[in-house]
Amino acid sequence: MPEGPDDHVPSTDRESPVGKPVIRGDPTLTGQRPEDAVEFDPDDPESLELAAETVQRFSENTAGADDNVYILRGAAACAALVRGEGSYKAAAQRAGGEASVSFIRKWSRVHDLPRSIRIHVAKGEIAPTAAKHIARVAGEARLLLAWAAIDHDLTVRQIRSIASRVNDGASVDAALAGEGYTLGELTTRIDRDAYCRLRRQAALDDATPGEILSEAVEQYYDDGP
Repeated sequence: MPEGPDDHVPSTDRESPVGKPVIRGDPTLTGQRPEDAVEFDPDDPESLELAAETVQRFSENTAGADDNVYILRGAAACAALVRGEGSYKAAAQRAGGEASVSFIRKWSRVHDLPRSIRIHVAKGEIAPTAAKHIARVAGEARLLLAWAAIDHDLTVRQIRSIASRVNDGASVDAALAGEGYTLGELTTRIDRDAYCRLRRQAALDDATPGEILSEAVEQYYDDGP
């Protein structure tokens, strides 16, 4: 199911089935052939056993891993194992090794992030370790923190700090401001004609280019399907 605006707030949870390689199986994002992407079916005993083995190996080899597809596969295995076993505790017991309840919970949450965020993880634009902290917050804050991380090239430490402040009750705006950044501020490039028309209209309306763009984006989605 495609993700899109719903009362101006897109879905902030995974919409595709747990364990399904929606991102990992997209060669335009990962370079991996769809048939090579492992699918974990929490309702299939053999697939669940593979998930348990994958989680165990994953728990023993995440430090320094720079293969985002590998990380997403491990996260998928964690989520499928939890769904199949019914709890984080049972999943950890099934996997064994270094796979603790905390470990499985963190990576399952990454697997449950919306597709729009997981795409950036697969492309290397959001580090998997940063995605763990983005997944700690709920609702629209997930999206706002993910986009701010990209727009401002935030470090994992900064993302962790902002996520903690949000979970303590701060808004994403205020938490970002604490790090010296502004939510919704980004640098982009538009073609010459659009740039000229934008500047002209902003001047005639006594508005900023950002105000014109915001209105145009809202109108675009209001008129959409």
